[in-house]
Amino acid sequence: MDDKKNIIVGAGLVGSLLGLTLLRKGNRTTIYEARSDMRMSAKASGRSINLALSHRGIKALEMLGIKEQVLQYGIKMKSRIIHALNGDILVQDYGTREGEYINSISRKTLNEILMNELQKIQDDAIVFDTKLESVDSHQNEFVFSSKNGNRIVEKNCRVFGTDGSASNTRDYFLNQSGHLRFNFSQTYQNYGYKELTLPASPSGDFQISSEGLHIWPRGHFMMIALPNPDGSFTCTLFAPFYGLEGFDSLRSIEEVENYFTKYFPDVFTKFDDLAEQFFENPIGNLVTVKCSPWHHNDSVLLLGDAAHAIIPFYGQGMNCGFEDVYELNRLIDEKKNWVEIFAAFTDCRKSNSDAIADLAEDNFVEMRDKVGDPLFQKKRAFEVELEKRFSNYYSKYSLVTFRPDLPYSTAMKRGRRQDEILMNFCATYATPDLDHAYSLLQEEGLFG
Repeated sequence: MDDKKNIIVGAGLVGSLLGLTLLRKGNRTTIYEARSDMRMSAKASGRSINLALSHRGIKALEMLGIKEQVLQYGIKMKSRIIHALNGDILVQDYGTREGEYINSISRKTLNEILMNELQKIQDDAIVFDTKLESVDSHQNEFVFSSKNGNRIVEKNCRVFGTDGSASNTRDYFLNQSGHLRFNFSQTYQNYGYKELTLPASPSGDFQISSEGLHIWPRGHFMMIALPNPDGSFTCTLFAPFYGLEGFDSLRSIEEVENYFTKYFPDVFTKFDDLAEQFFENPIGNLVTVKCSPWHHNDSVLLLGDAAHAIIPFYGQGMNCGFEDVYELNRLIDEKKNWVEIFAAFTDCRKSNSDAIADLAEDNFVEMRDKVGDPLFQKKRAFEVELEKRFSNYYSKYSLVTFRPDLPYSTAMKRGRRQDEILMNFCATYATPDLDHAYSLLQEEGLFG
């Protein structure tokens, strides 16, 4: 639509996918990345090692013709595998239809695939070790600095901020002194997380089932585990920062070992170097970021975590960011100019990102508190039977995860009402009737 240069701040997953999209459309594009080239290091850097790739993210990869290339590195997770404190294991399938599973995939592997595809089109597309240093909103000037001391000034360009929850690109909006009436909030949970690696067995096999996402719900804290292609699992402990079962109570090797022996006895003995990992790995924060507007004219647009960081309990952070790129691509094809594109993007994505942020907070409570509750388990088992009997019924989880044709906001409204009806129904009837429940849901139009 014009020959204005495109600048992308951040070559993470969303930035790299966006860069690939713009380059394939013939747009001049440069991506500035503060970190070094991850392909030069064997070790993953940055945030969580594993991601749960599902239908919304896959839709964006399919758009660019790299779906199969990516999925060959994924491990199918068909269910939640819930570990009770007494050693009982409950398996809850995510869906009942063909293809309804999520994929455990390495963040590093996925990012490297996207970077490689980028550089097939333009070898110098990514400038590494170069961070956004300052923003002059009035002059539309963006100053980047490299590790070797070079300064790069980009003026009168189109800037896409994909630089994460701590985005420097947002300074463009925050420095406007009310001119853009920019709203911004960040909310930290009173919980942190720590990642631990459960190794493969000496023979290279998985020590626990690789066919699901494992959850150890313990009331107000929990641990999860996702499989890796090498037979290991990436485990993540989510716990309060302070309190009896909080991170601040785990200060010695003995305290850590007693904690895992007490709360995760079925997996504790499978770790080789638990205490060493525990004290070496950092405690991460859980933050939700909401802001608006995400754009200014055709000058700046925020996408991904820079616009809408969410906590990871629906496995939708990356998927939502990839859906951003999918929707932006659609709007580029539909609209006449970049002003219209940016405005329409904010309009269609803001309500949906707010919805998945709220759902992620709901699901945190569900995963740590409710999956072990007998009434919740009864409702979930009943819901699975509903899905099997009636092809047009989708649970809230399925609406969010397996229905990329539905906006997140629609999935949230429909799913919450379904949950309310079915929880009351299962609490009322010792043996709930499928046809009766279906008729109640149908009366409220909760299908389609």
